[in-house]
Amino acid sequence: MRPDDQTCSASDDSPPLLPDHQLVNAHHQCLATLEGQNSYTTSLVLMGKFLLSGSSNKEICLWKRNSLSPMNDSESLTDKNMVVAGKGAVKALVVLADKIISAHQDHKIRVWKIDNLDNDEQKFTQLATLPTFSDRALKLLVPKNHVQVRRHKKCTWVHHVDTVSALALSNDESLLYSVSWDRTLKIWRISDFKCLESVANAHDDAINAIALASDGHVYTGSSDKKIKIWKRSTENKKHTLVATLEKHKSGVNAVALSRDGLTMYSGARDRSILVWKKVDESCGMVTVGTLRGHTESILCLATVSDMVCSGSADKTVRIWRGFGKSYSCLAVLEGHRGPVKCIAVTLDYSNPSERKSSYLLYSSSLNCDIKVWQINLLPLF
Repeated sequence: MRPDDQTCSASDDSPPLLPDHQLVNAHHQCLATLEGQNSYTTSLVLMGKFLLSGSSNKEICLWKRNSLSPMNDSESLTDKNMVVAGKGAVKALVVLADKIISAHQDHKIRVWKIDNLDNDEQKFTQLATLPTFSDRALKLLVPKNHVQVRRHKKCTWVHHVDTVSALALSNDESLLYSVSWDRTLKIWRISDFKCLESVANAHDDAINAIALASDGHVYTGSSDKKIKIWKRSTENKKHTLVATLEKHKSGVNAVALSRDGLTMYSGARDRSILVWKKVDESCGMVTVGTLRGHTESILCLATVSDMVCSGSADKTVRIWRGFGKSYSCLAVLEGHRGPVKCIAVTLDYSNPSERKSSYLLYSSSLNCDIKVWQINLLPLF
């Protein structure tokens, strides 16, 4: 079964709703709406003064993040460049210096260099398609490198054989991690884009999400309702399973980590977001509560400072803030006309203040719009 947007009822034995504990006044406004795209956005990522979007019709767009003013009727993001990449949707994007890495529905991963970032003539140059030709050729010659992928089909283990659903970079940016609906987790070396490892049958169903902690732990979320935690051995450099988290009652669509890696958030089709806390130095994590409020499937999560932002098939974005084990919903962003598929959030450095924290959040929905929001948090005392 592949991920979908079906809504399931939350079970009665889910962890209780965390108590309300709001210490700030939150104000939000939509600064801009980008319309007129021919397809919906399937991935968003920030790259300095640019926003990158990947779409369902194979396009990767580079948008310049201009100064934004409240209620400006004109578009405050300007489309500066676009490239058509591969076949099918662009499912995920990660940034590596002046390069971007994209995951695709056609089972491939592509590496791009963006030239002339400091002027108005940006240009995309494709550097590689993973697996690379040399990687494929070397594996092809050795029979033990061939694996059964379907009843009458074999290929080398370096290939993804279904949609590549998510990407993540290691903390030192030396390794790229990819997960796929083919149930595998693959690890690639950035220096030469060689596939170092493939964890076959990492889950029992499609893998939809991945997050990496600074301590090296790798978190994967799947339609099999499980979150698995992996760790790379210092001896043989291979990844082994160190824990399986099984509190969700439906497929996991999204996972996100706090900046310190001590808190994890996971969103599922049953509308709930589980909050997990690390309890020891190895990998132990326990649920401390559930964030409820969305009325349909959770499709995406992102963290910034001490907040977590969630996008849902109910067409809204919610902003949550935690205090220890207590969380509250600070804001509900309404205005999208379709399910919110992806979000990106950052501090708003153009709006400094001694008393308030300001953030910019970018959200895209399945009706082809991208919205830009400003969120201001002002202490109540």
